[in-house]
Amino acid sequence: MDDLTRDGLPITVSAVARLANVHRSLIYRHDDLHAAVRARSTQPEEGPAGPQVSRRSLLADLTERAARQAQHIVRLEQRLSQALGQDAWRAAGLGSPTDVNALQQKIANLEQGIADLTAQLGERDDDLAASRATNRDLMTQLNTFHTRPR
Repeated sequence: MDDLTRDGLPITVSAVARLANVHRSLIYRHDDLHAAVRARSTQPEEGPAGPQVSRRSLLADLTERAARQAQHIVRLEQRLSQALGQDAWRAAGLGSPTDVNALQQKIANLEQGIADLTAQLGERDDDLAASRATNRDLMTQLNTFHTRPR
C-alpha cells in the first residue's frame, strides 16, 4: 500500500492484490487485510507538502462540477431557445411588437393630432365660406353700380 501511495495510485483491493500477486478473494477472505485496505483507501494521502487531496475527494469535486456545468448549459440552452423563438416570431410578423405601450401612446398622440387638424380645417372652411359670401356681395354691388344709369 505504501508503494501505491508513493506512486500516487488509488488504494483499492484490486490494486493491492495485483501488486502483491495474489487474488482479490484472498484479501476479501481475511478481514484484517480487507479492513487495512479500506482504512488506507479512505485516509488522505500524505505527500512532501503535507496532506494531499484524496482521489475520492477529487472525483466527488469533479462530479459536482460536471453536474453544475450541465445545469448551467441547460439554462443557457433554454435562454437561447427563447431568444431565437422570439426573433422568429418577430421576423414572421406573428409576435406582438416589442414596445406595445409606446406604440399605443403614439397612436393616441396621432389621433389627437388628427382631431386638432380636423378642427382647424373646419375653421378654415368657415372662413373661406364667409370670404366667398363677402366676395359675392361685393361683386353684386360692383355690378349694380356699373349697370345704373348715370
